[in-house]
Amino acid sequence: MPQLPDDLDAVAVRTWCSLALEALGRERAEIDAINVYPIADGDTGTNLYLTVESAAAAVEAVFAAHETGTTAPATADAVRAMAHGALIGARGNSGTILAQLLRGMAGVLADGGDAAHLRLALTRAAAAARQAVAHPVEGTVLTVATAAAEAAQGDEPELRAVVRAAYEGARAALARTPEQLAVLGRAGVVDAGGRGLVAVLGALVEAVTGQAPVRGPRTGSGKAPAPVDGGSVVGLPVGGVPAGGALVEGPLDCPEDVDGGGPAFEVIYLLEARDEQVDRLRTRLDALGDSLVVVGGDGLWHVHVHVDDAGAAVEAGVEAGRPYRIRITHFATESGHDVRVQAEPAQRAVVVVVPGDGLAGLCTEAGATTVIARPGEPPASGELVDAIRRAHAREVVLLPNDAALRHTAAAAAEQARTEGVRVALVPTRAAVQGIAALAVHEPDRGFDEDVVAMTAAAGATRYAELAVAERQSWTMAGICQAGDILGLIDGDVAVIGADVPATARTVLDRMLAAGGELVTLILGEDVPDALADALEEHVREGYLAVDTVVYRGGHQRAPLLIGIE
Repeated sequence: MPQLPDDLDAVAVRTWCSLALEALGRERAEIDAINVYPIADGDTGTNLYLTVESAAAAVEAVFAAHETGTTAPATADAVRAMAHGALIGARGNSGTILAQLLRGMAGVLADGGDAAHLRLALTRAAAAARQAVAHPVEGTVLTVATAAAEAAQGDEPELRAVVRAAYEGARAALARTPEQLAVLGRAGVVDAGGRGLVAVLGALVEAVTGQAPVRGPRTGSGKAPAPVDGGSVVGLPVGGVPAGGALVEGPLDCPEDVDGGGPAFEVIYLLEARDEQVDRLRTRLDALGDSLVVVGGDGLWHVHVHVDDAGAAVEAGVEAGRPYRIRITHFATESGHDVRVQAEPAQRAVVVVVPGDGLAGLCTEAGATTVIARPGEPPASGELVDAIRRAHAREVVLLPNDAALRHTAAAAAEQARTEGVRVALVPTRAAVQGIAALAVHEPDRGFDEDVVAMTAAAGATRYAELAVAERQSWTMAGICQAGDILGLIDGDVAVIGADVPATARTVLDRMLAAGGELVTLILGEDVPDALADALEEHVREGYLAVDTVVYRGGHQRAPLLIGIE
């Protein structure tokens, strides 16, 4: 039996995230079914699951970075990754609040994971979540979080006792939510977000004690109304939205179609902005709609609001900073009937993950639906499922363009198949392989034939990238020092250089020694055009029969990506 932690260390945080994801996976359908507040759109359980999935993936990435070491990551690294992952992957009102709860906890647990720190962490988390909500309402997840923090107070020195007390306090508060919020009482259900938080705290109990809490009867949850259909994705474009893309569920020009019970749209986006700009943004969005939640800090924020004028909500974000990962959902009518006219799905579409805004534009022009993987922010399976839905096709070819996304993409494909979409996963390992596959895509030929052709094109494309070494380490090419330029060919370090131009030339020479007809260069945001000109000249002078094409990748992790076909 594994040794139980005396404090909440990095391993315990990892276990907590994993167990929370399992718990929400088991309960999300039931949580979706009791979702009646603030909008009866039947997605609270799913939103919480996707938020925790993103948090868990971020923690796993921290552990993966320490695989070659002899010690586990620091607790501070794990809890900060958990909070950051939840922030960038937060979905819906409930997921956004949960992200702020985790962020509030992380700020304290980074300094220690004993009983005293956990009590303070729960208190800070509950306070931070309330501050993030423009108009807090009792009988919601905020009430449950406050009760958990209050129940954990005292002088108990054992971490196990503190987590059990917090869980029981949250559970008791959840049972009282129908008495505090009239809409819950009329429906005969407990608050969906609060129930999700109880599941997350139950996972914390199991991570710390080794035993899942005995839940007993689910007070107040026996009467579950049918969830109101929030509508499927139709992917209509939003004019003037900044790079990063928008997911639009329904037309933006028909708020009158929605019943008078509330705003027509849910608007969510990540925002890079200064604190003072966010203060002004809160004021403006509060005047535009309701259910306003703004969480985050240190220059990165997650914004959630329900409005009738979705365009104004996005414009407010543009004025405050740089919004991206914009998602706009058109709510169904109160009766549950979707008022939108569904377009006939296309026969086939391609969904491609790209490392930067520049390639997103290129792939969009080629007819693909894109998902941007920003540095340090790999997409979760939920984002890929959303993109497949947004493609609105009977058949979808999925190009993950990253070996690390293989399992995530497979999970997304499997989920989409359960929704009736035929999905083929082409295991592309780099963006240049995805471009090669997209170049031979022909939607008019048979699905299997198209997938085989795209897979062959990707497989025939060797790939490389340049990276900057962050620290001294052993590589396949020898010992590198922090600041060295690394040339990775097919995922392995093959060249260690002092500067980008010389390293790029060496990488090209090694790859072209095995032959090739076309070189693809994808330049990062800060790489000058002069480098592309110099490399084109290098190829032209040394390899007469080889052509070169150059693309701008925008804000991507690597300064240069190389493909050889």
